[in-house]
Amino acid sequence: MSPHPTHYSIGGSFSNSSHRCHHKQKHCLPIPQCGTLSISPLLFHPHTKGSQIIMDTTQKAVKRQASFCNAITFSNRPIVIYEQVRLKITKKQCCWSGALRLGFTSKDPSRINPDTLPKYACPDLVSQSGFWAKALPEEFANEGNIIAFWVDKKGRVFYRVNDSTAMLFFSGVRTAEPLWALIDVYGLTRGVQLLDSEIIPPDCLRPRSFTAIRRPSLRRETEDTRLSVSLCDLNLQEETFHVTATTCPIPQNSLNSQHSHLLPSQLESDLRFHHLRGPHVKILDDQTVARLEHAREERTLVFTSRPLRINETIFVKINKSNAVRTGTLSYGVTSCDPSTLRPSDLPYNPESLVDRKEFWAICRVVVPLQSGDILGFTVNSDGELHLSHNGAGIGMQVCADCSQPLWMFFVLHGAIMQIRLLGSTILAERLGLSTPSSPTSTPSSPTVLCSGVSGPLLSTCGSGPLCSSISGTAPNSPSSLPESPISPSVSGPWGDECTICYENMVDTVIYSCGHMCLCYSCGLKLKKMANACCPICRRAIKDIIKTYRST
Repeated sequence: MSPHPTHYSIGGSFSNSSHRCHHKQKHCLPIPQCGTLSISPLLFHPHTKGSQIIMDTTQKAVKRQASFCNAITFSNRPIVIYEQVRLKITKKQCCWSGALRLGFTSKDPSRINPDTLPKYACPDLVSQSGFWAKALPEEFANEGNIIAFWVDKKGRVFYRVNDSTAMLFFSGVRTAEPLWALIDVYGLTRGVQLLDSEIIPPDCLRPRSFTAIRRPSLRRETEDTRLSVSLCDLNLQEETFHVTATTCPIPQNSLNSQHSHLLPSQLESDLRFHHLRGPHVKILDDQTVARLEHAREERTLVFTSRPLRINETIFVKINKSNAVRTGTLSYGVTSCDPSTLRPSDLPYNPESLVDRKEFWAICRVVVPLQSGDILGFTVNSDGELHLSHNGAGIGMQVCADCSQPLWMFFVLHGAIMQIRLLGSTILAERLGLSTPSSPTSTPSSPTVLCSGVSGPLLSTCGSGPLCSSISGTAPNSPSSLPESPISPSVSGPWGDECTICYENMVDTVIYSCGHMCLCYSCGLKLKKMANACCPICRRAIKDIIKTYRST
């Protein structure tokens, strides 16, 4: 019986006859001289690949069709020492954490059963003998970037991004055996394309060490035939220094598994942060990430790049939080087009925007937030802004008049250091964002929150310290009212009866929620009561405003 099985079974037993790599390697893969080596083109292996991988007919481009994992791929042939495996990132999906995992294997992919491939290269594969891989830093995983990686005769793996200087990636690869490239199309990275490989011998390439600090006091640790990692971090051993990869803040595999249950399978990716921002915020990663850049927190406003759509749910991820600091994320909607503003127009305190003529409503997230949390924001056809936290509906937070386009904005302060726009979808009801107070809230076509109606807006928002409404229009001026704020339970004409007396016609708007459901007589009586609240949404009544027919 042959000592080697016909197929490797990932996760099962491997042959124990693997070579041990000594300090002086006597038998390594061939090192070419300066120039090109006549070898076949480097392609993806046609059969051994993760269950989510879709490959084109040329075997040069792959794409992960869903989820964030199950996308491990291999090269179709062994690579040679100093052969640069070159990849172009063709697709990025911002709703996940982590990026490409790159490395090598001494196991022939043709002898690996694809059905036994694990979900992740790190840690599932690299914890077994014959597999070496590491996560590419997320900041390098942008669409269009060209990543090259290779191994030298000492088993050190280097990489470069575009035309940057070569950097040490990790070490410990056994070069006495044939090596195939290992590429896990993971997390943020959704599609890659193999470019022509290049072979640059050592006397033509002088890579720069990834670390600039030597630590001679550290003893040289014994090399092992099994390269073990803790999730996607690798401790790299060298003769005179110790290189440690950037630590993952939390296990990315677990985090992505959690997020896959909180997000729809398809997200629209056209939503970005507007280029206008507060001076203490920096916009990163193709305008999808907002990061606090200063210890001061007064000017940290960021806006969406376009108006919201009716029943569109916007997903925002808390990328980074600081538990030592107090405070939370503020958010809101405005009828003010950010393109008409200048950075100097953004105040230290967002609530001072009350002096502007446009509609502004601002709230704070009332639940505790931590890194990795996902928030969902939906404005339905009744102008109600609903919030969800990690898939659980929290309910209506703000009422807004949707007769004009509404942009969303966020204010970073307190513990919230960085947020990311994951995308959007028209799935309000499916995510449990509707509440009993809005029985007529139903998803509709993705229409921009806009109509032909123009003119002043009625400020509508919940009361209390966590929510305020900002508008330059006087709330108690009858001439400044719109024709009728849409009420979720009063959808008929002006002839609807008062919801208290059921005798008189409805002619009164409640401030500040904006519901129109009372006659003026009942409104006066209700306002005088202790803890008076709206019969529709139970928000506190600040004032009542009598309206008049136009005919």
